[in-house]
Amino acid sequence: MQLSPRFLCSGLLLATALTLNGHAVEKSIPPAAELSVGAAITLGVIEGVTEFLPISSTGHLIITNHILGLESDRQLTDPSGRLLWHQRPSPESPTGVPLTVKLAADTYTVIIQAGAIAAVLLLYWRQMVVMLIGLLGRSSPGLRLLRNIVLAFLPVGIAGFLLHDWIDQHLFSPGAVIGGLVAGAILMLWAERWRRANSGIGFSRGEPAELTPRKAIGIGCAQCLSLWPGTSRSMMTIVAGYLAGMNPVKAAEFSFLVGLPTLAGAAVFKAAKSGPAMIAVFGWIDVLLGAGVAAISSLLAVKFLLHFISRHGLAGFAYYRLVLALVLAVFYLL
Repeated sequence: MQLSPRFLCSGLLLATALTLNGHAVEKSIPPAAELSVGAAITLGVIEGVTEFLPISSTGHLIITNHILGLESDRQLTDPSGRLLWHQRPSPESPTGVPLTVKLAADTYTVIIQAGAIAAVLLLYWRQMVVMLIGLLGRSSPGLRLLRNIVLAFLPVGIAGFLLHDWIDQHLFSPGAVIGGLVAGAILMLWAERWRRANSGIGFSRGEPAELTPRKAIGIGCAQCLSLWPGTSRSMMTIVAGYLAGMNPVKAAEFSFLVGLPTLAGAAVFKAAKSGPAMIAVFGWIDVLLGAGVAAISSLLAVKFLLHFISRHGLAGFAYYRLVLALVLAVFYLL
């Protein structure tokens, strides 16, 4: 696998710009807690590498937060010892929502997805241009591609909006991640076996723009299952792409493109809900550093996935998930 110097330079420039900008803002907003540079870089690498590989970025980030000690529910205080609140007690919420490291860290792992979004925009800028031209009525394939991305996003966008709070309360745990990793691995092994047995069935080229609206919506519905931590959005869209008649590379590329509105929607929703709390806890610098590192590592991960999946399919990632699930089960459950 070779990565163009243009991509590396673009990613490095993005990370540098974000970091310098963060230094300028950080001076005026003292954080309530410390996130070390090492932790910020670690979370950025984990997010960037796992976001587009079918191994569950959310699951890895949950486990990483555990290892880094970012799971504290203790209410933070300001320098004078006064309790800090995300939402102060009110008649509607008598107990309020305390400001904690865990709340900030859970938000952080979603916000730094901006780096992964930037990576896909850099890699697939030609498709962005084609879709824009299609929107202007000058490219039928571009308009169909845009339509299919929107249709594949709508189911998970609606489900994520409706189930967000319930998922945060009940599914962000090592046990849920382990279950998602195992179930996803079994599904991937089945899908890979099905694809090889039916390799002659489907589209002549398997281009994302050739998907019918019904199949695009089907991929979106499958993506809803990725709301369970440990399952993987990338995995579900690639498997659904197989079933829609796409080859591994085209299924992966459509997964990247569908990820743009999905990741952007999640980041915007999380930023609106608890972004200020995250900044109050960690400050700007570590957030921007994490996003910059995520952009660089995403560039590398996308190129690696396309190279690997074109030759070996999904099976290798399935076995990795099973090994990871076993390690986590021994560490957390036994």
